[in-house]
Amino acid sequence: MENLIKLPDAEFEVMQAVWGAEPPLNANDIMASLGTAKRWRVQTAISLLNRLVEREYLRTEKLGKERVYYPLVCREDYLRYETRNFLQMYHRNSLASLVSALSGNESLSEDDILELTAWLRERGE
Repeated sequence: MENLIKLPDAEFEVMQAVWGAEPPLNANDIMASLGTAKRWRVQTAISLLNRLVEREYLRTEKLGKERVYYPLVCREDYLRYETRNFLQMYHRNSLASLVSALSGNESLSEDDILELTAWLRERGE
C-alpha cells in the first residue's frame, strides 16, 4: 500500500467503475459503467485507463482483439490510504479533531454516536 498516490477525480471515477464490476473489463464496459453523464469519448477513457496502468492501479492484457483491465488496488485499500492522508493533513492524525469537526456541523446522528461508541469500546478491549 506504500505505492499508492492520490488519484485525480477523473481517474478515481474510472476506478469506482472498475471496482463496481467483475473483471476483466474493456474500455466499453467501463464507459457503460460511467454512464452518459460524463460524455467522455472512448479515447478519453482509454487515456485514463493507461494512466491508471502506469500508476499500477490496473493491469492490462490483450484478450483476443481487445485490451482488458484488472484492478491491482482494491477499493478498501485506496479508501484507507485516502482517509489516513485526510486525517493527517487536516486533523494532524487526531481522531478527536475529526469527530469534533463532524459534530460541530451537527452531522453526527444519534446512530453515528452509538456506532462510534461501540467501535471505541471494541478497540479498548
